[in-house]
Amino acid sequence: MKIALFSVFYPYRGGIAQFSAMLYRALEQEHELKAFTFSRQYPGLLFPGSSQYVLEGDNADEIPAERILDSVNPLSFQSAAKKINKSNPDLFISQYWMTFFGPSTGGLQKRLAPGTKRISILHNVLPHEKRFFDNYANRSFLKHNEGFVVLSDAVLKDLLSIQPDAKYLRIDHPVYNHFGAKLEKNEALEKLSLSKEKKYILFFGFIRSYKGLDLLLEALANLPEEYELIVAGEIYGSFDSYQAIIDQSNIENRVHLYNKYIPDDEVTNYFSAADLCVLPYKSATQSGITAIAHHFDLPIVATNVGGLKETIQNGETGFVVESNVEEIRGAILKSFSDDNLQTFSKNIAVRKSENSWENFAKKVIEFSETL
Repeated sequence: MKIALFSVFYPYRGGIAQFSAMLYRALEQEHELKAFTFSRQYPGLLFPGSSQYVLEGDNADEIPAERILDSVNPLSFQSAAKKINKSNPDLFISQYWMTFFGPSTGGLQKRLAPGTKRISILHNVLPHEKRFFDNYANRSFLKHNEGFVVLSDAVLKDLLSIQPDAKYLRIDHPVYNHFGAKLEKNEALEKLSLSKEKKYILFFGFIRSYKGLDLLLEALANLPEEYELIVAGEIYGSFDSYQAIIDQSNIENRVHLYNKYIPDDEVTNYFSAADLCVLPYKSATQSGITAIAHHFDLPIVATNVGGLKETIQNGETGFVVESNVEEIRGAILKSFSDDNLQTFSKNIAVRKSENSWENFAKKVIEFSETL
């Protein structure tokens, strides 16, 4: 099959770029594939992080994507579609994760040749942080697809609330496997200059208000002194409110903050050093963090929001709790008791082999053939 894959790719960075690169590598094994990406993803003033782009030293997969679409220039919608149409694809696959891109990606898809099937992999439909243009943007995009791939029941529910007759494939997020092997724990702790005598909880990824780091910090303050927290990720916005909790709770010596974008070749350090990954989110659809944790056989405590619980077998690979300080604290303590961490890790190792990128790509193609 001839496939055009549109998403954020190198030289852009981030979780969606990683997902897209893994999907590209799985699809190219069986199909004729061409990748396309943004000529401009965000105007600089609208980007909340330090950089949209891969930096020197980042170990990124340099997918050969043609940069064609300017997200804020309608004149590029036609020219981008024209370039894709020249490759005469049987199937066009896009990624959708933020309503900001609805008008531009939808505008591109509207102009694709009639014989090209169009499907989208939906990471989010209704955003965590709502904006006045969300409904318009979603409708601008969704109506220009024949089918959808959804990664959680929560996203499926959001899709059907807007487009009840949508054709879809519901499939779990594949396990990330490009971060290298897990390190021996003491080696990872040495790399991060951490003590070998503590119990480590990991909060990983971009720090945004809906992700509930404040709840985890308050839970940590009520845990015994041997529990410490690794916070690894770039802050979107201000850290002041979190710092206030740290100062008021007198836990500054128990919080290890790595405030930066974590390049792929450093991810293993954090997941190998940690005993437990915690996702204390206040809202969610699904999270790529669970897929990374599963790659490293790391047990998870996650809150019962969105689709997080769908990737965790409660009591078998981790715990799912309500989004409050006391339940998060209790689940952390329970995880470290009765050999639960070791049992969960073994269960994850057994289950993750079923959730490969090759199987994911195969099911996406099979779904497209039914449309």
